[in-house]
Amino acid sequence: MIETKKDNIQRITFLILTVFAIANIEFLFLKLIDINKSVIYLYTQISIIILAFYISYRLIKNGVTVQRLLNLLPDIIFILIGLLINNSERVFQFYLIGRQTFTLFNLKTFSDSKGTFVEMISDNPPVLVMLTFFFTIFIGSLLLLLPAATSQGEETSLLGAIFTSTSATCVTGLIVYDTGMHFTLFGQLIILALIQIGGLGIMTISSAFAIMLGQKLSLKRESIMQNVIGESNQLDMVSLVKNVVVVTITLELLGAVILYFTFLSKSYSVNQALYHSIFHSISAFCNAGFCLYPNSLMRYLDNFSINFVITSLIILGGIGFPVMKDIQRTIKNKFRFKRLSLHSKIVLSATLILLLLGTMAFFISEYNNEMKGFSFTNRLFVSYFQSVTTRTAGFNTMDTANLSKGSSFVSGILMFIGASPGSTGGGIKTTALVVVFIAVVAMFRGHKDVNIFKRKVSENIIKKVMALVAASIAFLTLMTFLLLLFEPFTFEKIIFEAISAFGTVGLSMGITSRLSDAGQIIIVLLMYIGRVGPLTLMFAISQTKDRSYFTFTEEKISIG
Repeated sequence: MIETKKDNIQRITFLILTVFAIANIEFLFLKLIDINKSVIYLYTQISIIILAFYISYRLIKNGVTVQRLLNLLPDIIFILIGLLINNSERVFQFYLIGRQTFTLFNLKTFSDSKGTFVEMISDNPPVLVMLTFFFTIFIGSLLLLLPAATSQGEETSLLGAIFTSTSATCVTGLIVYDTGMHFTLFGQLIILALIQIGGLGIMTISSAFAIMLGQKLSLKRESIMQNVIGESNQLDMVSLVKNVVVVTITLELLGAVILYFTFLSKSYSVNQALYHSIFHSISAFCNAGFCLYPNSLMRYLDNFSINFVITSLIILGGIGFPVMKDIQRTIKNKFRFKRLSLHSKIVLSATLILLLLGTMAFFISEYNNEMKGFSFTNRLFVSYFQSVTTRTAGFNTMDTANLSKGSSFVSGILMFIGASPGSTGGGIKTTALVVVFIAVVAMFRGHKDVNIFKRKVSENIIKKVMALVAASIAFLTLMTFLLLLFEPFTFEKIIFEAISAFGTVGLSMGITSRLSDAGQIIIVLLMYIGRVGPLTLMFAISQTKDRSYFTFTEEKISIG
């Protein structure tokens, strides 16, 4: 009888917290009722006290252990934030919404006999990958809402924090606030951490820490890592994870060192040069495009070292970790191209061709437009830089808002294509483009098989590519249509913004900060799906087993 009473106390307290969380949706998002700040403060303090009672009761009932304290650590941290930090009501309210939502999903009653929600998703790598990005965005939003993250005299809205956190985690670079002016050093470091986590993936980082502590990766963890890194072959995942971390740190440090001396020569102080070089090196390698300057890198359009370092980091981050591993192996074999895997050959060939075509297109389109009056060398610098950054990164050395229609069209194509599988970039990926192109060529030539570099591409891969492209176009079309409904901007600017968000590029024609709340939410969805991948979403919501027990009679249809 006493045990039932105790359970009822816990249930009632949890129900009260859920009611508070639902009410927080009104305070943070809907704002239909005008409520005095002092009332909201008192309301928040009451919800903090109830949560403190709830976790204290659980500890008293179940006993205090190290594991239980670790499980309750997020609650304890945000209770302390709500009690000790001024103007942190929104942080706690937003945390409570996320906490109650996750707890409800984690209840066994929501998953019948399959165990808890956590146990269910651990058996589904695509869902787990999506949720790691989601929770990283959630935590990042909470941290960016802290008063210490915003410069004095500035205010970060909840939607602005979510937008910035999503853009950083999904390594996009679209911004509603000036990163260098709006956020304090603490806020900028949060953004930088989100960029690094989003670029590598939280599973990669957690696996790296596990390896450092001497733990072995389970088969389930290796399967998840294959999904995150984009490696299709059965390799030593421990070795690959180590390689990813070492290569990332090495390249980012190398880029930072070169940028440091360049910034130092531009009258920056030692501390400024060091910080700016590290920030932009990480942002470039992770293809994020976040910059500490209001006009991105336009002030350095004629600086060879900055152009070279930034573009090199973008390219290396965009080709994917499996390709970099393959290149290392090829170098040891005395640069024999034949030793490269089919995947690496496709990625490197497509990257080179797209860079050349993009440079030529921008050079021709902007020769007498945005680059009018530039020297021939600067025209080449800017054209090459734009070709590199348009596919993945989001830095710019010329005003994107003033691009010619030809350049806007080329930019849209390159942004939609994006980077390569297993990289820090988005888009449909270079391999998908090549497979579609070769499949079309094979059909016109009357070839039954799709062959690339004397290797046959399986029908299963071709089906996945077609599904990826179709899903990407469908999703992008729907989101663009919604943006056109809510926003007053021209079709060209809106389609450019939508493709940039989906391709996690970050280039904009100057409308990002002027988007309505609905427009910002749509862009957030585009960035999120663009980063995790439409195919990942499809696998996450689809059946994993083939449930077809019979086939129907085949019949031909007209297609043109």
